[in-house]
Amino acid sequence: MLRVFQSPPRLRTALRHLSRARPPAADPQPWFLTNPQSGALSRQLHVGADGSRSSPAAAAAAAPQRLPFSRVTVEDLAFFRRTLPGRTITDPDLVQSSNEDWLKSVRGSSEVLLRPQTTQEVSQILSYCNSRNLAVNPQGGNTGLVGGSVPVHDEIILSTSLMNNILSFDNISGILTCQAGCVLENLTLYLEEREHIMPLDLGAKGSCQVGGNVATNAGGLRLLRYGSLHGTVLGLEVVLADGQVLDCLSTLRKDNTGYDLKQLFIGSEGTLGVITAVSILCPRKPKSVNVVFLGCKTFDQLLKTFQLCKGMLGEILSAFEFLDSECMRLLNTHLKLPNPISDCPFYIVIETSGSDSNHDSQKLHNFLEEAMTSLLVTDGTVATEVSKVKALWSMRERVTEALTHDGFTYKYDVSLPVERIYQLVTDMRRHLGKRARSVVGYGHVGDGNLHLNITSAAKDPALLASIEPFVYEWTARFHGSISAEHGLGLKKRNYIYYSKSRPAVALMGNIKTLLDPKGILNPYKTLPDDLRRT
Repeated sequence: MLRVFQSPPRLRTALRHLSRARPPAADPQPWFLTNPQSGALSRQLHVGADGSRSSPAAAAAAAPQRLPFSRVTVEDLAFFRRTLPGRTITDPDLVQSSNEDWLKSVRGSSEVLLRPQTTQEVSQILSYCNSRNLAVNPQGGNTGLVGGSVPVHDEIILSTSLMNNILSFDNISGILTCQAGCVLENLTLYLEEREHIMPLDLGAKGSCQVGGNVATNAGGLRLLRYGSLHGTVLGLEVVLADGQVLDCLSTLRKDNTGYDLKQLFIGSEGTLGVITAVSILCPRKPKSVNVVFLGCKTFDQLLKTFQLCKGMLGEILSAFEFLDSECMRLLNTHLKLPNPISDCPFYIVIETSGSDSNHDSQKLHNFLEEAMTSLLVTDGTVATEVSKVKALWSMRERVTEALTHDGFTYKYDVSLPVERIYQLVTDMRRHLGKRARSVVGYGHVGDGNLHLNITSAAKDPALLASIEPFVYEWTARFHGSISAEHGLGLKKRNYIYYSKSRPAVALMGNIKTLLDPKGILNPYKTLPDDLRRT
């Protein structure tokens, strides 16, 4: 049966009719080799440069040895305090939260937290740190899931949280320019007052910062409709490792003069430069928004529903998400969120957004009628009122929160051919048997992105050794990517060869060496250990 939360009269009448007719996701020398010749790491993480073998899971989990960077001195602190009066934090209690990631799985030992407010201050800090060979860990909202936003050792934490000013907004073009520390939700609220929206929406929007979003090339819930940040980001201001300010803060939608340098920094995880400002193209706020929550018996039916959805909803389709019954169990058990429909093996969250509610309602009605009469979905509910829309979205957005209550969580973010997405979940369950507490799958069907999560009562090295490299080998076998939107950070740096060729990784190392010769920016992250000079 299909239920309706305050939908327009036409849709309500149609769906009532439909329900009657139906049956019931310190050395200044470069430390990157420009042409690494070390051992065969391609798709073989466990084979080291010296030919030795170790557990791939242990190699990924272990923090690399500290590189020979300088250590912070009293003189360094004096410079920072002159540059950032009142914003150089050394109190261990205050620094602690910035040393630990959101999952509490990675903890650094930094003793200094710097909080600049301007690009010039960032430039002064990096120029000084580069001259002193002091390692720097750029940090936004610290919501990352791969250990990329916190120190590994004693790197200086450079927070952008006070760089939170909106610089300009053009209501005609919809182009927003702001500092990197602006919180995504604050930007969303600012734009909504001006009849626009951010092209990006994330479950962590209340804490994540736009600079961090760009640095990790965050995907999120709206990628199906608006594309990735590689397309919506029009310009960046970036401070390089030596303090040079690279002004590529264009607000032009078309600029074909030379290399598009900003693309280097989108998804670079703070390893090539510190993003200090962003210009981004923002869509008009839709006048009509509907969210549908549906249930399916099989994943094949879910995929057929997606295919039908794309064909019948077309330009108004803005999101197509899924979660499995194990996700629903965790939401029920740990967050006490009731299932809005009857129990099903799979659930779909569909969002439509457009400019004409009558037009959108008619298209949605036609789609739902076809989906139910074709027996693709077994139950569902529709919401148009803001509070009800948020309630349905929470079933998808709060899965990560529910997982934190289920035990220690191993998180994987992969992209695969759409038809293969859930096969990885079922194969992982079969592979692990009863060794895991929960194995759940949810994510963005619209862009082939699966979030595979595995929980156990506590951190379990034996379980990790069973998960990795199995998950990466499986993904590589079906030509997927081991990181769809979370990045590589610390945790996945050595698995890069499962998705990228050796020549491609070597070129990445060359680019790193060119832009950051001393390797001071976010060391130990993104690029694999075999590129480091031994």
